[in-house]
Amino acid sequence: MLLSIKNINFTDQTSKISIVWSIKFKNMILRQQYIEQLIALKDTNLIKVLTGVRRCGKSTIMQMFKDYLLKNGVSEKQIVFLNFEDLDNEIWLKNYKGLYKEIIGRLDPQKKSYVFLDEIQQVEEFERLIDGLYVKPNIDVYITGSNAYLLSSELGTLLTGRYISIHVLPFSFKEFLYTQPENARTDLMFNKYLVTGGMPGIFELPDFAVQNYIQEVIQNIIQKDILVRYNWRNEDHFNKTTAFLFDSIGSVISPKKITNILRTENAISLSHNTVGNYINALTEAYLFYKVKRYDLQGKALLATQQKYYSVDLGFKKYYLSDKANLDLGHNLENVVFLELLRRGYRVNIGKAGNTEVDFVVRNPKGNMEYIQVAWTAKEKNTYEREIKSFELIKDFNKRTLITSDVEPITYFNGIKKINIIDWLLNE
Repeated sequence: MLLSIKNINFTDQTSKISIVWSIKFKNMILRQQYIEQLIALKDTNLIKVLTGVRRCGKSTIMQMFKDYLLKNGVSEKQIVFLNFEDLDNEIWLKNYKGLYKEIIGRLDPQKKSYVFLDEIQQVEEFERLIDGLYVKPNIDVYITGSNAYLLSSELGTLLTGRYISIHVLPFSFKEFLYTQPENARTDLMFNKYLVTGGMPGIFELPDFAVQNYIQEVIQNIIQKDILVRYNWRNEDHFNKTTAFLFDSIGSVISPKKITNILRTENAISLSHNTVGNYINALTEAYLFYKVKRYDLQGKALLATQQKYYSVDLGFKKYYLSDKANLDLGHNLENVVFLELLRRGYRVNIGKAGNTEVDFVVRNPKGNMEYIQVAWTAKEKNTYEREIKSFELIKDFNKRTLITSDVEPITYFNGIKKINIIDWLLNE
């Protein structure tokens, strides 16, 4: 039986964490949101594809689901689990036909079987392998990949309508709290979360080792998923573009703007096409997410002036050092963006007249909502500035202002103001 979050009392921002019962599974945090989705999709005639940045927990989620199957009547003989970053499986990377025969040979065709293929993009012509397994009766296929190329490649064409994608993110703040001491203050833990981010691997390490781990992860992503794949040799130009993107989280930017600034401030000669290619590669590796702009008056998506958000603020800390901690408002905005994705919202940024709405979203039921994010809105002038864009929107959709201000939830002219921790834990 799956565990669920309950008996948690967060009364105010200086309270102690009162966790009567924690979610742990073999010393790992149970990624319940994803496990529940996999259980619901079990035995459906769809390939289940877990996507997400490297080291965000996809392999662990598949292992947890495998253990769920074993505890619910599925025998070990009905399961094949292969990780293609394991050297033991290197023999299959250029031999998908041999791998297909190996998998089929392990299974009893008379029984329902479950095939887990981790980092499948490492296998040449993996699309043919997946298609071959899919058409076999009694095989339920689960795969992971750390690059959007997995679904933009031939696999996406070959299996149109035959797969479902589950996008995995690093730990939410709620999951992060389960890694912390039970007597820790929620406000101090949130400040820590803003700096370290939520990559699962950091919570097994002492504090002094965290930055080295994050450095190893991001360098691994950049080398394996970007530089080697595209055969780009000027790593310095790429890293300066990446650092600029981290420094511009929550700001409207374009490749042309980045090119002009890098040329002026760093004397780097880059074309905006090259910068655009760099940015596309960073989003394909799930290091960043591009968010398009929505004109609330014209009711249309705009082709220019997008924003970018990072998959994890720990990566921003690595690239910008202590400077990353100064941009509190945009860091808060990044946390809200990722949480909206976790909750299944479709997210855009908004334009209302000459003002901006931080997020124009549609919830899973299809209802539109508007969200503003500010580090603080205690002062009257700041509050009025933050809600100005709301007042220009001529409809009655839900409006929410999220801040770090330690105050009870308030409502004014249909606008809900809520503390970020309350929103993350209780909404």
